[in-house]
Amino acid sequence: MENIKNYKIERVLGIYTKLINGDIVNKSEEAQNYGVNKRSIQRDIDDIRNFLELDVENSGYINTVLYDRTKKGYRLEQIYKLKMSNGEVLALCKILLDSRAFTKDQMMEMLSKLISCCIPKSNQKLVTDLISNEAFHYVEPQHKTKFIDIMWDIGQAIRNCHYIEIDYGKVKEKAIVHRKVKPVAIMFSEYYFYLTAFIDDDEVIKNFDVINDSFPTIYRIDRIKNLKILNEQFHIPYNSRFEEGEFRKRVQFMYGGKLQKVKFKYSGGNIEAVLDRLPTAKILSEENGTYIVAAEVFGKGIDMWLRSQGNFVEIL
Repeated sequence: MENIKNYKIERVLGIYTKLINGDIVNKSEEAQNYGVNKRSIQRDIDDIRNFLELDVENSGYINTVLYDRTKKGYRLEQIYKLKMSNGEVLALCKILLDSRAFTKDQMMEMLSKLISCCIPKSNQKLVTDLISNEAFHYVEPQHKTKFIDIMWDIGQAIRNCHYIEIDYGKVKEKAIVHRKVKPVAIMFSEYYFYLTAFIDDDEVIKNFDVINDSFPTIYRIDRIKNLKILNEQFHIPYNSRFEEGEFRKRVQFMYGGKLQKVKFKYSGGNIEAVLDRLPTAKILSEENGTYIVAAEVFGKGIDMWLRSQGNFVEIL
């Protein structure tokens, strides 16, 4: 009896090894190899299927044994990786903490959900320990606003090209303004999430210093007091669609304004930091560690950054 049990285990492991090596398992061939009937091989395959279903929580992978009609046999297919690697979880936790974009209770909840992705569970404690000091000293943003649901609603409006109306709290004037806009993108920069949108009100537009169809306005999502998604839809031709990736390369500190070209001399020690900060930047020349750099940017935020570099930057 013990020999029969051991032989079955050996047979199942042999079939499983074939499957994980990417081989095709043919019931008739395996039945002949192991001297059993095809029903026994089918039960072995079913046992392997059951094991794979139970192993999802530990492995983080959803695997299944499928019958391939063209190859007349069974093969193992990894549908997708269910969970992130431990390194990915740790990296995302660090990025989230450094963003300081959310209230403390929201941040702790998201970190907890991320850490639960670690496999095995012993690694969950390891990641928790690695971020515990930052989490304890986490400083939430001054606005203390929970805006994730509003951000999701904005995302739906963007996806379906619906106009939205917002009541928006301006900082300088400390006033609430009402806007009807075409939402086109959600972006993140320097601790805040932003809505980029085109204003659809001629009376409002005429009071702006710089605005046309090429320059969207920018709103901090945490300052949106009320949001209403309208049934009215807008249409942007495909060749005129807003590309937030390209816009993001050219906007600094999320300040709106016209597109401009800047050229400056940089003598600091880390030119990579400049190129990372200004994705459109190009080095025109370099001599003795001093670089001539040109970039294309939206708005006045670039002026703030250039001034912040002190004597390392000379605007040309």
